[in-house]
Amino acid sequence: QPPVRGLRASPRARCAMPSWVIDRYGRNDVLRFTRDMVFPTIHFPNEVIIKVHAASLNPIDLSMRSGYGATALNMKRDPLKLKTMETEFPLTLGRDVSGVVMECGLSVSYFKPGDEVWAAIPPWKQGTLSEFVVASGNEVSFKPKCLSHTEAASLPYVGLTAWSAVNQVGGLNQSNCSGKRVLILGASGGVGTFAVQLLKAWGADVTAVCSHDASTLMKKLGADDVIDYRSGNLEEQLKTLPLFDFILDNVGGSTEKWALDLLKKWSGATYVTLVTPFLINMDKLGVADGMLQTGVTVGSKTVKHLFKGVHYRWAFFMPSGPSLDEIAELVDSGKIQPVIDQVFSFSEVPKAFLKLEGGHARGKTVIDVIGKK
Repeated sequence: QPPVRGLRASPRARCAMPSWVIDRYGRNDVLRFTRDMVFPTIHFPNEVIIKVHAASLNPIDLSMRSGYGATALNMKRDPLKLKTMETEFPLTLGRDVSGVVMECGLSVSYFKPGDEVWAAIPPWKQGTLSEFVVASGNEVSFKPKCLSHTEAASLPYVGLTAWSAVNQVGGLNQSNCSGKRVLILGASGGVGTFAVQLLKAWGADVTAVCSHDASTLMKKLGADDVIDYRSGNLEEQLKTLPLFDFILDNVGGSTEKWALDLLKKWSGATYVTLVTPFLINMDKLGVADGMLQTGVTVGSKTVKHLFKGVHYRWAFFMPSGPSLDEIAELVDSGKIQPVIDQVFSFSEVPKAFLKLEGGHARGKTVIDVIGKK
């Protein structure tokens, strides 16, 4: 008789594991280490359980710790409102994982226990600052062979965010990028360092905006021009350069007011911003009104800019195993390298959060989960 509900029988009967969790939203003091986190179970036949070797932090982890997007995320966690209120806790943060497959649901044909994989887990699922994590097979991909787990964990979330912005929303790819002028605002963070390398691999001419102390790193990653946003008026500096075909904005805020004027008009040039009001609107206005308000904002901005002859788009992270497969190929062929600012041990997770909160990282903050505790 087959095992029940898409589970492969396994010898382990564990019920708890070490994890970093939060029990309420707030500042760094809400982070709590526990050895009693519920062990993840496979609920759907396409899921896999991954033993986490390394994880990394992204700005979304800070946002989620503080409760940003909770309305929208809870709607996604429990769309039918089956559970009572406040059931998201204890909540495990962390979106990136590099590790080893432990167990597979019955319909998973692509992976088997023992495979080395990487993934970015979407924000409505329990995170990776834990000994084990569950993911859908379509979110998972084989880890690049040339990277250690610690290196690999730095890339999935920022890589998929940049990929979504540049390729899926921006329409750029290997065959149409050659010679295009691209401007990256906020180039020294995780998404920026990835985007610079991706666009250079595809043959674009890349101008990176960052602070002065990151300029050596930008040059090393291949940026053609590096502009220090602190050395005078950024807008004036950029206006002296030839116009751009594509702008990727990781900064948002007042930048939008003038940055669109740096695009070539009526040539299909596109401005893609990763700073979207979607989750904030949902928290402030409630779900239906939030979606409506967001639709109105993006609609009016798009129309306004179309009249000026440029495209205005929003992008955000989307989990995708197939996109990670393409990213892994670029990594294994030497075109994209991880950029790691600092590695922390699993016991130092709060320290890692403080580091991320301090801002001005050069690349990624990584957590070595499996290292000596």
